[in-house]
Amino acid sequence: MAVNVELTREPLTNAMSDDNSHSSDTTTSKKGFFSLILNQLFHGEPKNRDELLELIRDSGQNDLIDEDTREMLEGVMDIADQRVRDIMIPRSQMITLKRNQTLDECLDVIIESAHSRFPVISEDKDHIEGILMAKDLLPFMRSDAEAFSMEKVLRQAVVVPESKRVDRMLKEFRSQRYHMAIVIDEFGGVSGLVTIEDILELIVGEIEDEYDEEEDIDFRQLSRHTWTVRALASIEDFNDAFGTHFSDEEVDTIGGLVMQAFGHLPARGETVDIDGYQFKVAMADSRRIIQVHVRTPDDSPVPKLED
Repeated sequence: MAVNVELTREPLTNAMSDDNSHSSDTTTSKKGFFSLILNQLFHGEPKNRDELLELIRDSGQNDLIDEDTREMLEGVMDIADQRVRDIMIPRSQMITLKRNQTLDECLDVIIESAHSRFPVISEDKDHIEGILMAKDLLPFMRSDAEAFSMEKVLRQAVVVPESKRVDRMLKEFRSQRYHMAIVIDEFGGVSGLVTIEDILELIVGEIEDEYDEEEDIDFRQLSRHTWTVRALASIEDFNDAFGTHFSDEEVDTIGGLVMQAFGHLPARGETVDIDGYQFKVAMADSRRIIQVHVRTPDDSPVPKLED
């Protein structure tokens, strides 16, 4: 992503040089305003990246820009220093489909993960056959499922090296109009995958769409025995809903319970079993768990949720 910022110096008196042009006055005043900021902070325009970052941070501290804008500007600058290996989803956490899976088997994975694109493998994750888009399965859901075959929906996978710069990766995503790439190491082995959303979230923060969980909904059913649970949901509420007896003496949220069970801050895709309930980290950042998927035992009672 390229962001061009022009800061043009204009004498402050120019703002009053043409009383007949309101547009000219406004533009010139803005130029003079930014010039004053630059002169006061740096005695001129920033000479390097560090000075520009300092200007952005000082502008935030002085309430010239809001916190979201400051973080976004810093994010735009940071992506030029990062490589795809720094932001990719590791191979161990990739959710994949197999080339020989049936339509129903594919749908089970799609529903549980809530993803829209999946690498398709043959033998293992080093053998990527292509990419499947969930929307390509829709035509087969209206007819006989036996008409489905992976070959009919398989799309070519884009492969990129770990060392590719993130800003160039974003430019390629936009220009070539694809959203996922398979990442390989120097020996040609699969390291992971990267999506355009991973890059955009570096700039604007977590991106949520209409399929993401609403902030005030703690529990939502994905399938018969699989639920998505907000990490901030209280253990007490979880026990009431699912008929469990997890202790809340040391921690009081599901996120805290899961982290306690791991003994460390888990990454997305890691799984832990607690009293027969499988907890899989669905969303997490560098500081906390955000959302988990819970698989209940086959003989567990039906959860009791408030309407």
